[in-house]
Amino acid sequence: MKRLPHALLVLVMLTAPAFANVTVTSPGNGATVTSPAKFVATASTTTCSKGVGSMGVYVDNKLEYVVNGTSLNTTLALAAGSHNAVVQEWDQCGGASKTAVPITVASKGGVWISWPANNSTVAPISGFVATATTPCSKGVSSMAIFLDGQKKYGVNGATLNQQLNMTPGNHKVGVEEWDGCGGASNSVVNVTVPGGTHNFYNLQRDTWNSWGQETPLDQDCGAPCPGDTWSYQKGITAPALSGNATQFTVGGTKPYSDALFFNQLIGVASTQGMPDSNHSLIPTLHNYVFNTDVYVADASVTQALELDINMFYNGHGLTFGTECRIEGGYEWDVWDNGNAKWTPTGVPCHPVNQGWNHYTLVVSRDDNNNLTFQSIALNGVTAVINKTYAEWPVPQDWYGVVIDFQLDGNYAQNTFSAYLDNTMFTYW
Repeated sequence: MKRLPHALLVLVMLTAPAFANVTVTSPGNGATVTSPAKFVATASTTTCSKGVGSMGVYVDNKLEYVVNGTSLNTTLALAAGSHNAVVQEWDQCGGASKTAVPITVASKGGVWISWPANNSTVAPISGFVATATTPCSKGVSSMAIFLDGQKKYGVNGATLNQQLNMTPGNHKVGVEEWDGCGGASNSVVNVTVPGGTHNFYNLQRDTWNSWGQETPLDQDCGAPCPGDTWSYQKGITAPALSGNATQFTVGGTKPYSDALFFNQLIGVASTQGMPDSNHSLIPTLHNYVFNTDVYVADASVTQALELDINMFYNGHGLTFGTECRIEGGYEWDVWDNGNAKWTPTGVPCHPVNQGWNHYTLVVSRDDNNNLTFQSIALNGVTAVINKTYAEWPVPQDWYGVVIDFQLDGNYAQNTFSAYLDNTMFTYW
């Protein structure tokens, strides 16, 4: 985390090599399940040459299951109600890591919408996450989601995770399941999309500022930057979705060097013609949505991709930082402002290689500048993050709202590119 030129503070950190990683594929984070609950997970480590020795499942702080090796697949009989489940790995060098998966065990069949909450206010583009259970021995066959009575999406199986586009106003969203015995059940949540939301479109076409960051202390430097090279090019027609994408590239010779590109949307040097010179707009903003399509050109040499929202006003510094660690473990990290560090979410991040990926970040702040990462969606699959952090404690003297796109170099600092298209920002 460094002070950037002209007092613009964008919190970025070099992604170092992964240490250890526990990826839980079942149950889902916050899912409602029946008993016995199925646990499936894998683990890896890059700091212990002897590898992972064993894995285990804790439920409500009690170790319920242990297995040797790097994978785990078991079922556990659990009482109905909410449980704090944790899957942990132990390596053969004395280290350990873990991933939490809070779950609810249902006492009977039904549909549980885990996100969003009933009577909540949501963004115009919102993810809906639901699971279904049934006493039918043949299980749940399919599920569907309805927006104001109209079917929008259907899927086979007992889980549903889908984004919906909604207009401002009140909406009734229903999820229904059908089992293999001819039965069905449903659940409904009422949500409100606020009026007065504002959108910026095609931000990839704007002029972006940039600089590099070099190891070992993430030193910011402008071009030329010894050992770190970067560039961007607008007006790319292929690969592109809109016919007008932007290519971002990083390279050089110094391992683990990064390239940070940023677009100053509101405030100082606004690219949208909104300098907010009297400082009347930005202090009123509490909700943001960052939507974009990202093309990953070569995942094998991409250490990480970072997408951030930054807000600075009246001495406050707030960064909603997200990082998809690709070579670093295929997991989403979020930025803990108060402690100035990256925090693993336990949510997998597996972007399509040599293809387009759609990313949606939904965040908010309260009146005390506590920052909540509500959700991250990748290719339509929403991961409920629901983590809240304090603002950065160091007073700031810059003013504005900024989005970032950062490319992190790997151990060999191989040159690679990523592309943005249809980049959109919503605020209210």
